Amino acid sequence: MISSTATYALRAVVYLASQSDRFICRSEISDATVVPHEYLLKVLGLLDSAGIVESRRGPGGGYRLRISAEELTAFEVVNAVESIPRITKCPLGIEGHQKLCPLHRLLDEGARCVEESFADARISHLLSGKRSKTCTFTANFMKK
Repeated sequence: MISSTATYALRAVVYLASQSDRFICRSEISDATVVPHEYLLKVLGLLDSAGIVESRRGPGGGYRLRISAEELTAFEVVNAVESIPRITKCPLGIEGHQKLCPLHRLLDEGARCVEESFADARISHLLSGKRSKTCTFTANFMKK
């Protein structure tokens, strides 16, 4: 449902949230999260640009969260590196498909549920193991 980039971003943010408020060097984050060093640099850059993490150069530098784990959602982290793809028109480009067919409505409904679940999941929930509410598919996805 989400890419490696989004998964890596979530891993990095959850790790930073678990480390109080100190700056963590990239190699420590990489080792702890099993994210390749160079790829992590890209991910942290995207998170920094989005205002989720802050970076500091030099001794004692590294990365830390700008937003508290209680306020930050998994959706905000994922959305900082990429958006969850939604289907708004026929992906096959079939002329005359003004509305989504039942299959594409179902796929978009799944993406909506992912968005809702991620928006409900605070990073602090991921640290504590607290389970957020779950999304259910609506029964009307087969209706025209």
